[in-house]
Amino acid sequence: MNNDLTEFIEYIGNPHIHSVYSDGAGSVSEIAQSAKRVGLDFIILNDHDYMTDNLHLEDEGFYKGVLALVSLEIGERFHHYLAYDLKEMVRSESLAPQEVIDRVEGQGGFGFLAHPFEKGMPFAEKSIAYTWNDLSVTGFTGVCIWNYSSRWKERVKSPIHGLFFLLFKSQMLKGPSGKTLSFWDGLCQERRVAAIGGSDAHGAVFKWHGLRFTPLSYDHLLNSINVHVLLKKALSMDFGEAKEEVYGVLRQGRLFIAHDNLAPAKGFRFYYVSEDGLCLAMGEEQVFQPGTLFIKTPKDAEIRLLRNGTLIKRWRGDNASYRIEEKGVYRVEIYRYLFVFGWRPWIFSNPIYLR
Repeated sequence: MNNDLTEFIEYIGNPHIHSVYSDGAGSVSEIAQSAKRVGLDFIILNDHDYMTDNLHLEDEGFYKGVLALVSLEIGERFHHYLAYDLKEMVRSESLAPQEVIDRVEGQGGFGFLAHPFEKGMPFAEKSIAYTWNDLSVTGFTGVCIWNYSSRWKERVKSPIHGLFFLLFKSQMLKGPSGKTLSFWDGLCQERRVAAIGGSDAHGAVFKWHGLRFTPLSYDHLLNSINVHVLLKKALSMDFGEAKEEVYGVLRQGRLFIAHDNLAPAKGFRFYYVSEDGLCLAMGEEQVFQPGTLFIKTPKDAEIRLLRNGTLIKRWRGDNASYRIEEKGVYRVEIYRYLFVFGWRPWIFSNPIYLR
């Protein structure tokens, strides 16, 4: 809990990126340069456990002001797990999904189910999808609800589709799938389950009939689906402390997810104030008391308030408040209007839990 929500300091990062250590095209240093160009404060590398030779924690550090952390995406054909704050390598080979989660937790790490219901690209990848099939697992911190690469590629059914969705790759991006949101909302009824989003950036070269080009560059993807974390103090310039601060806020879910290339989302806020002055930020939980939810957006938008996954109120503008009289899990979705393209998904908050 935080009794002075105005004191939070906002930092922007991308927590799902691949490098040359697996199937990405850039080194950690090159990716950090891209992050610097687009204004990110931190990045987290998640190379595939079955492709990389090691955990490469030696590459962590500050790169001209950008904090770079190294973790893993564990899993090969199915059950990809974004594992953070690892101390040693974890290989998915011969491990069941629950065993992966348990091994990460056993070394003090935590993780998120990655793109659990993705569909794959029909055109070049024959709709191969890296889904989560065993949803009985427990012990994970949260779910990655919005993956840029997954949502972009599933619409590419032909070269014409590919060209169209490259030309309008920001304007036409789909939001988190209804199935993913429903799954996450259901989990949140049982316990706090943090949500993150990410680019799943590879910066890879696409080859087709003699053509070679990079359809989705690091510069573009690191300015796409990001997390905006809210810290109680300025991010430390000591690497060890900064790492602990970023991982701590990811665990707590005191963050929102935004498509920053649609419009810069810095400044969004969603918080609760009870009748007796108790304040809660995103990701926080408290026994229910009557009070008011407050929402502020950096630009005019459509604000949608949901309780237990069900839409209860819409507004148009850059701020809203809502008096609540019953317990529930409350979260916000923000849609930005683009001429010709209509209302596009922009910001998704983590919930405020009033039990």
